[in-house]
Amino acid sequence: MSDVRKRPDKHDPSTIGEATWAVHGGNAIDTATGAIRTPLVMANSYKLPDDPTEFDWSVADRLVYARNGNYNQQQLEIKLAAMEGGEDACVFATGVAALHGLFFSLLTNRDHIVVSNITYEAINRLFTELLPERYGIEATLVDITDLDAVRAAIRPNTKLIHTEAIANPTTRVADIEALAKIAHENGALLSVDSTYTPPVYYRPIEDGADIVSHSLTKYINGHGDAMGGVVIGPKEVIDRVRYEALVDVGGAISPFNAWQIMRGSVTLPLRFQQHLKSASLVADFLASDARVAYVAWPGLPNHPDHDVAKRQFKGRGYGAMMAFSVDGDASMQNEFVDQLRVITSAVSLGHDETLIVHVGPRQRLGSENYPPEFLTYGHNRLSIGLEDPGDLVADIEAALDAVMPE
Repeated sequence: MSDVRKRPDKHDPSTIGEATWAVHGGNAIDTATGAIRTPLVMANSYKLPDDPTEFDWSVADRLVYARNGNYNQQQLEIKLAAMEGGEDACVFATGVAALHGLFFSLLTNRDHIVVSNITYEAINRLFTELLPERYGIEATLVDITDLDAVRAAIRPNTKLIHTEAIANPTTRVADIEALAKIAHENGALLSVDSTYTPPVYYRPIEDGADIVSHSLTKYINGHGDAMGGVVIGPKEVIDRVRYEALVDVGGAISPFNAWQIMRGSVTLPLRFQQHLKSASLVADFLASDARVAYVAWPGLPNHPDHDVAKRQFKGRGYGAMMAFSVDGDASMQNEFVDQLRVITSAVSLGHDETLIVHVGPRQRLGSENYPPEFLTYGHNRLSIGLEDPGDLVADIEAALDAVMPE
């Protein structure tokens, strides 16, 4: 969104700041009741034209059937496209459904994709098993932070480079501007999963990415009570995703989940400021305690991608996700987690509560590509929430004291 100040209009994202758009974007006054907030419309069917004999039943640019698109979904898409700086957006039931929809729509038999060798487990399986075996799509997994390796992996039939902005769970940082240049020089597109880096913090499109995806379940919703996913990019690409993957394959989000995510997204700018502030304090504490074997967080000077993160994220912070291990075996990791009294042991991330999950050294698909310390100790993935950061530090310190007295 532009920083140029015009007369502010809450319906025009180019005239207002990101916090104002987070409040008003996609919101519409209900014409039936006068309610000032977009209502929840749970209908799965909408009124047809008076003469439907020539009607396209797969149309998605008007409301017909909720699998093609529902009212709350469409309003959320308006909001998210502008927040990310893209032309259009297509919302799905989950983040994985959104990414599958993207790959299903853009890749065909004998096409090639270059994929980061550190990705969410479901995406790893898509490109190591499902898409190659069932559709003949070729994939090369590379260390996405090694730009020479990325260049070497490009083939004449490469259609796409796909990466996470900050890798789950290793926190390696992809150089989006450099990757976009490599992709475009070779006639390919760059797709970025920016779930760890929501748009109030980072917009990959500004650094040359063509397509951005999010698991809306995480930071954009922010309350751990709704699931969704989105693909954002050029209208030509999003039209293909919408008509080929959403309308004809399914994966539609429910109106209620779309409504919940719209509600949660209003506070994203404020929430993420607190996430970042608290993450810095927690990471510094973990890095200072000798009972912690390692901490992976881009804000630490010893992180291998610290300089890339500092440049790319322009001093806004270094994300609110980190991975670490106490200096002990798997049973000690589990005992440490069990001793926590504020931090909750559960999967997912980006919630209002701080979440931790212990993962064994080779428990995940693709873990053979993790750094050596991850393979020695496993890792505890920590998603920093909105609690008082002093309480988070005290909780971790008390758990360390319980299992490893100094």
